[in-house]
Amino acid sequence: MSAFKLEKRDDGIAILTMDVPGESMNTLKADFGDEISAILDDIQADNAIKGVVIASGKKDSFVAGADVSMLAACNSAEDAEKLSVGGQQIFNRIEASSKTFVAAIHGPALGGGLELALACHYRVCSDSAKTQLGLPEVQLGLLPGSGGTQRLPKLIGVQQAMKMMLTGSPARAKQAKKYGIVDDMVPESILMKVAIELAGTPAKKRESNKSITNKVIEDTGLGRKFMFKKAREATQSKTKGNYPAPMYIIDCIEAGLDNSAKGYATEARLFGKLVMSKESKQLREIFFATTEMKKENGVEGVKPKKIQSAGVLGGGLMGGGISFVTATKAGVPVRIKDINENGIAGALKYSYDILNKKVKKRFIRKSEMQQQLANITGCLDYSGYKHNDIVIEAVFEDLELKQNMVADIEKHCSKSTIFASNTSSIPIADIAAKAKRPENVVGLHYFSPVDKMPLAEVIPHEKTSEQVISTTVEFAKRQGKTPIVVKDGAGFYVNRILAPYMSEAGFLAMEGQPIDAIDKALVNFGFPVGPFKLLDEVGIDVGTKIIPILMAQFGERFAAPEAFDKLLENDRKGKKNQSGFYDYAGKNKGKDLDESVYELLGVSPVSKYTDTTVVERCVLLMLNEAARCLEEGVIRSPRDGDIGAIFGIGFPPFLGGPFRYMDELGMDHLVSRLEHYAKTYSEKYEPAKILVNMQKENQRFY
Repeated sequence: MSAFKLEKRDDGIAILTMDVPGESMNTLKADFGDEISAILDDIQADNAIKGVVIASGKKDSFVAGADVSMLAACNSAEDAEKLSVGGQQIFNRIEASSKTFVAAIHGPALGGGLELALACHYRVCSDSAKTQLGLPEVQLGLLPGSGGTQRLPKLIGVQQAMKMMLTGSPARAKQAKKYGIVDDMVPESILMKVAIELAGTPAKKRESNKSITNKVIEDTGLGRKFMFKKAREATQSKTKGNYPAPMYIIDCIEAGLDNSAKGYATEARLFGKLVMSKESKQLREIFFATTEMKKENGVEGVKPKKIQSAGVLGGGLMGGGISFVTATKAGVPVRIKDINENGIAGALKYSYDILNKKVKKRFIRKSEMQQQLANITGCLDYSGYKHNDIVIEAVFEDLELKQNMVADIEKHCSKSTIFASNTSSIPIADIAAKAKRPENVVGLHYFSPVDKMPLAEVIPHEKTSEQVISTTVEFAKRQGKTPIVVKDGAGFYVNRILAPYMSEAGFLAMEGQPIDAIDKALVNFGFPVGPFKLLDEVGIDVGTKIIPILMAQFGERFAAPEAFDKLLENDRKGKKNQSGFYDYAGKNKGKDLDESVYELLGVSPVSKYTDTTVVERCVLLMLNEAARCLEEGVIRSPRDGDIGAIFGIGFPPFLGGPFRYMDELGMDHLVSRLEHYAKTYSEKYEPAKILVNMQKENQRFY
């Protein structure tokens, strides 16, 4: 079956509909080239056709991009460059056509989908919340390779186009109209009518939608030079040189401003280089892994029950965040219970603040905000809890308190109500120890801030029913999370591999290595923030609570510096009380180190280790612990381990996750470095048995 259908109308307008068979969304594939060329030949040869409307046969999607899997067939940069040139040639034909082409966009028009629309003479989009337009290739370590780096800057100005391409963030319909990406935004009901009318008009000359200020900056030699200089400096500062794609995007835009032919050639050449880069290969593997995970149930063959209503125990930041994703993303009514009204008010404010920002930025209407907020209610008792399908506990890390919560839910809710604990460290079996219905108790561990962090750990204990596991996994997906199922135990997976990494940073600081130098070394390695900045963000009191629990189960290798207790004695909790490792009182709030912390810890800072040593000492412990987790069945697969580390703690995505990174290092090198530190520094570096065995048998995780 063909993916394209050309309908010629009596009024001289042709409707070209794309509907890829067997797919929920349209994607552009390499083998479409000949078919599209033949259709364009037909259109050009038919004098009765005045204009063409390109539309989608899918219900809520225009074109979601190019089929990423086709890049695997490229054996060289030259192969990938040819793919890019092929796409450019087809879209150039559309732009150069004497017929008027109009893109009728409803739903996502992303990547190659937006590039197709940009090649058209007009673009009309629906005003639906489902409509978004963007070039997200940078998130896969790529750049737009079918003319996107050339057409978008000429249409909306360099600075706005660059921002969209460097972040990969899509524009909603209103933004797209404001930026000038689309010529009109209309209700979906009249989208085709407006597009057909435009197709009957002559193609207009492409005009840039720039402010006077932007014209001065972008269209003068001095202004342009300054703009690109600043863009490269900002990009280098953000990527630390770990991601080549953003710099290449800037190169492509600059090359094409004065010389279109040079711009297109640069785009194709650099696209080819990026396809073969190890960074893009790792980022594409993450994309494939998360796509696979969306299709999986928590337990194979066990169908989940649909959650219709939910409860959250505890307000505060976590309770507020969980309530927000439940009400707004899952679309499930949620009732918050707290012991005082302030907790409920705080949780409601959490959602209000996020939604109100979206209203101010015109992402959503005020009526939509009110509708979503109406999904969140609060109470000081268990009124309204009887029919909740799931109750998520987000109270303090206290075992007795959590066990009491289980008893309360069993008393006030139905026999089938799932009790999901958001504990970050306490084993779920302990929380369920006194439960009458332990089969309904499961862990559902979110990461802060809940509205932004994409991971959720689903932690069944031995008695959790398979139905509850599948239902909880499905519910987490509806909340916009990527869930991984993790075996019960202290720290579960993510906090277990994070703890030794954080502790080792502490030991380095106690040996005198400057705290900000440790943070900088690990940020340059690829983490979003350093370990001390992270402790300030999550709360020093929260971050250190998990250590005794881990030590109780796993022993001394999880020990942290005792001197850190002095921080808590000094009431240093981090950002939340404006007192931590960093200074929150000065001009650069949270950016400069609070030097008084050294006196408190009793150390004099002196840089004695290289960045390589700092990184190795911290990261090797994380890798070793990840390997142990796989060996012990804490995680189901290396894939889950990689996604958990990337989405949960920001392990550098361009390295592919701990397991892909271990493959990249090679078992010989990895075991050798662990043994080196075990002999010269501490036996906690003793390589996991699984690594030693894999080295002997010359194995890889993938």
